[in-house]
Amino acid sequence: MLLQAAQSQVLLIDMQQKLAPAIFDSKTVEQAAAWVLQVALQLDVPVWATEQYPQGLGPTLSALAELIPTGAMLQKMHFSALKEPHIASQLACAERKQLVVIGTEAHVCVLQSVLDLLNLGYQVFVVAEAVGSRTEQNKQLALSRMQQCGAYIISKEMLAFEWLERCGTDSFRQISKGWIR
Repeated sequence: MLLQAAQSQVLLIDMQQKLAPAIFDSKTVEQAAAWVLQVALQLDVPVWATEQYPQGLGPTLSALAELIPTGAMLQKMHFSALKEPHIASQLACAERKQLVVIGTEAHVCVLQSVLDLLNLGYQVFVVAEAVGSRTEQNKQLALSRMQQCGAYIISKEMLAFEWLERCGTDSFRQISKGWIR
């Protein structure tokens, strides 16, 4: 099963200022998330982001927030983004059945959102480098459980090459800069 840009959308979950410092290897997770968002935007893949109780956890990290289109930042109180009717309806309105999920924490909000997406019939792809938890063990347990339940665990390069489909295009040249040293 390959990802297709025309059938995909991206959901960034809760990469917020007060939570980020507690995330294991948070800079790597943030950089990978930013890269995924940039590729999605370049290829016209819809991007959504959630904020879990922003009054307590603060806003989305500024480097990521600037990549989120107007109106695509969605607040939530439930751990699963899909328990919020306004988020579930936004994703459904896009009429794209492949969901690429990135964010934190892998073993809480990401996991619960992924399981609900799977139950709703979405094909779910989790970018391993772009999810995080406070401990590496919790991240690995979450990735394993999501995979056991039917989610596809992928790398950011797998995502980009599948969306691009071929070389020799302007998009390929732009996105592939820096891949080969």
